[in-house]
Amino acid sequence: MTASPHRTVDPLPLHPRSVRRLCPIRRLGTGERHHFFGYYNKSVWDRTGRYVLGNEVAMRDAPLVPELLAAVGYFDVQENESFFPIDTTTAWNWQMGCQLQWLDGEAGRKVIYNTRTGDLSARYPGFGATVFDIDSGKKTALCMPVYVCSPDSRYALCVDYRRLYVTHETIGYSEHGGPFALQLAPADDGIYRLDLATGEPALIVSYDDLRRFHHVESMERAIHWVSHIEINPASSRVLFLHRWTERTADETCFLHRLITMNPDGSDMRLLECSDHPLPQLADDFDPSAVGTFDYEKSEYQISHPLWQDDSHIVVWGPHAGSIHYHLYEDSDNGRVEVIGRELLTENGHMSFSPVDTRWLVSDTYPDSQTNTRILFLYDMHEGLRYEIGEFYAPPDLKKENRCDLHPRWNRDGLAVCIDSVHEGARQMYVIDVSQITGAG
Repeated sequence: MTASPHRTVDPLPLHPRSVRRLCPIRRLGTGERHHFFGYYNKSVWDRTGRYVLGNEVAMRDAPLVPELLAAVGYFDVQENESFFPIDTTTAWNWQMGCQLQWLDGEAGRKVIYNTRTGDLSARYPGFGATVFDIDSGKKTALCMPVYVCSPDSRYALCVDYRRLYVTHETIGYSEHGGPFALQLAPADDGIYRLDLATGEPALIVSYDDLRRFHHVESMERAIHWVSHIEINPASSRVLFLHRWTERTADETCFLHRLITMNPDGSDMRLLECSDHPLPQLADDFDPSAVGTFDYEKSEYQISHPLWQDDSHIVVWGPHAGSIHYHLYEDSDNGRVEVIGRELLTENGHMSFSPVDTRWLVSDTYPDSQTNTRILFLYDMHEGLRYEIGEFYAPPDLKKENRCDLHPRWNRDGLAVCIDSVHEGARQMYVIDVSQITGAG
């Protein structure tokens, strides 16, 4: 397996419950162009395991100006893993790509991804999404950019990526003349539900609704947004992070809540809130003194929530005075369980195997001394951590253009796919984990 060719120090000793077991790895695709997928929250493989979604770009990194083009397409593992472009888009970022995803509830091979439409009369002027039928070549335009689609492919949940570009630039879309001033908590914007059959949108929860929901004083002068919207496997419940801040330039000033609701916005539940004093708001505070990944290592951070099943959520965040990987029950009794108390001690992008929740895959952010990141599996039954790869991340990549590993399971739990720059280019890699998971 290719690990870091740039190692400058020996690896740290492992915890007694950790095992270093490098797994077979291969790069997808060839040539000089760069490939990536984006986020950790969806599988890149189709139902058959033959096709792997990805984006192709001409450069490893670049500022995200509105004209920057990415090809949308897939690798065919039965055709020399060649990349087949199906379209292009300029609505994307380095963290999430263009929100490319399979519509698993539809017959055949249909995908959805965000685009710039040029329609300035749209709710979010100039932005929308496209449904592409790979088998027929038919394209269907939608009036809003999507964040996530329900597993049954009946609806998508949508937000304003222009707002995200102001509040959390890493996951937003730029536009000419922007970023523009925004209302702090408007009543006419928030999370929209988009019917994928009719294309009709409906606002299901507004930023004003969220500010009023279990209101705390720190919300008064802050700008509000949502991120990490995820839908459970049954398409019956939604989780998201509600975030707010008075200083968008400094992520350590972000405040967080983990909330769930029904797909129509009803029955909202507050599972966790990390509201806390913010000395960083003092006039003499210097945001430039904050390291690139300091925010991800904050003891107040709530991040990367994902459904384990229809009623449980894994997340990195604080609860009862300490921060861990936590497993929340989405219910009124609010049961919370720590996962891997002594082993899972850093923020990461975690998800459970789709066929066996015994196995959790996750990663770490770059080590401050070696600039390497660890990819690992965690055995929920045995309490063992398997370190399956180590990857170098060039320190010149900053927040907006960094390349997180973002591990994503295949459909049978035998492999994971990552984005990485450890060989000097931004590429997608497949790691065979079958020797550990024993799935299939």
